[in-house]
Amino acid sequence: MDKQAILARVDHTLLSPAATWEQIRQLCDEGLRYHTASVCIPAVYVRAAADHLRGRLPVCTVIGFPTGYSLPEIKCAEAARAIADGADEVDMVLHIGGLKAGRDTAVEEEIRRVKEVCGERILKVIAETCLLTEAEKIRACEIVSRAGADYIKTSTGFSTGGATREDVALFRRYAAPQVRVKAAGGIASWQDAADFLALGADRLGTSRLVRLAQAEE
Repeated sequence: MDKQAILARVDHTLLSPAATWEQIRQLCDEGLRYHTASVCIPAVYVRAAADHLRGRLPVCTVIGFPTGYSLPEIKCAEAARAIADGADEVDMVLHIGGLKAGRDTAVEEEIRRVKEVCGERILKVIAETCLLTEAEKIRACEIVSRAGADYIKTSTGFSTGGATREDVALFRRYAAPQVRVKAAGGIASWQDAADFLALGADRLGTSRLVRLAQAEE
């Protein structure tokens, strides 16, 4: 696959707790230069990034991140504030413990409530696959599909593992056709990216691909 076509699927990401505004601004400028799908940044920088980008590139942020155990009303408030600040896309971590405990209805309702807040804006739901069994991953696909989210996402990048080819293929197999798949965490090469896209991913969460593009210039 053409490298620019790959970059067009990338959420160019910086979520380090040590990230400064100068680093986020540089990330935004890189996203513009390499025509990425979005920049994915901490909520505290959304307003400044939206002002800096002026609609030239979508701004994505994260809520309930990275653990997923914020209360539903807190996740809704985070989403509402992010949107008010200019976020175009929201990546939320579902309640992983609730999923593992079989509280599927509560997990689904939480996602549904956040999606109502997001409205027409894109909502991606992070399932943190490295913490789930195969059966739990399948249930996550079903829950996210019923709740009306736009994407199911593999990983935060802050737990014990990132995206795998097997998980991307599983998500594409069990999520509803209208639910897209985002692979995130550990995408380190053009071949990784091409493989994930071929297996059914629509977005890739990474900063490494832009770094590779820069190194090849």
